Amino acid sequence: MKTRELGSLEVSELGLGCMNMAGNYNPPADHQQSIKTIRTAFENGVTFFDTAEVYGPYTDEILVGEALQPFRDQVKIATKFGFAIDGTVALDSRPKRIKKVVEESLKRLRTDYIDLYYQHRVDPNVPIEDVAGTIKDLIQQGKVLHFGLSEASPRTIRRAHAVQPVSAVQSEYSMWTRNVELNGVLKTCEELGIGFVPWSPLGSGFLTGKYDTTTKFDKETDFRAGFPRYSKEFMPLNMPLIEWLKGYAANKNAKPSQVALAWLLAKSPSIVPIPGTRFEDHLLENLGAQNLVLTQKDFQDIDTMLSKFPIYGERMGEAHMSSIDYTL
Repeated sequence: MKTRELGSLEVSELGLGCMNMAGNYNPPADHQQSIKTIRTAFENGVTFFDTAEVYGPYTDEILVGEALQPFRDQVKIATKFGFAIDGTVALDSRPKRIKKVVEESLKRLRTDYIDLYYQHRVDPNVPIEDVAGTIKDLIQQGKVLHFGLSEASPRTIRRAHAVQPVSAVQSEYSMWTRNVELNGVLKTCEELGIGFVPWSPLGSGFLTGKYDTTTKFDKETDFRAGFPRYSKEFMPLNMPLIEWLKGYAANKNAKPSQVALAWLLAKSPSIVPIPGTRFEDHLLENLGAQNLVLTQKDFQDIDTMLSKFPIYGERMGEAHMSSIDYTL
């Protein structure tokens, strides 16, 4: 697999998001199955793995640490801090807490350094300069190698970068969610030499073509049950996009997921998508995107078609959207 750079951090051009192994989009996956999927990803060239303390909470970091321990020095691990983890979506990025939770993450991940440490959500009660300064101290101590931000606005990115260089910014980005093209985030990252990591690059599974208006999500175990785009009201209105994508992929002898990921890879050499899955067959399908080369005409044709499909409904539920650093 080819590699790309997030700032000065070199990673595989496709990473693996490990969140749903701990739940959120279904009950938690089988532990051994998840370990096997993570190691299969490594065997197929993936060197960039994404987790967070809040996934589980905590269990996902434990899983990732165990799975990657045999080849820790050959991979890059990204994890995150910033949620209060109190049963709500409250935030807590006080320097004192960051210094505490980084030690806990290091233990769970079975490592003495974190390659990329993201602030999971911007805490409005803590100046971003204080957060960046704390990470700068951790970098000087060797506990963290690179600093990242998740769902941050251009203004926040600039303020943080002035204190401690930001290597990567992570936000939701896909054919189904293109906010960062409009709100200045991508432009700011390009200007400052910051890498960009799209999470949910397959639209929480929508862009795989495996869901339709008959799909039901468990309100107890699946966040998507509360996502407006998946609601009975909006799902039928969003289906024309996926029907077009299925047809386009068939003409390319590819899967819809592969087209969606190849489109992101073609956007910029500084973009590294992290599609998440717990299943090996889905993993291998996603990795096939690296073999789908889109020409400039393909790219333009896709963008032209995407402009014809308005997206109905917000990308997440109200509680989760309340912690985003921008609204556009």
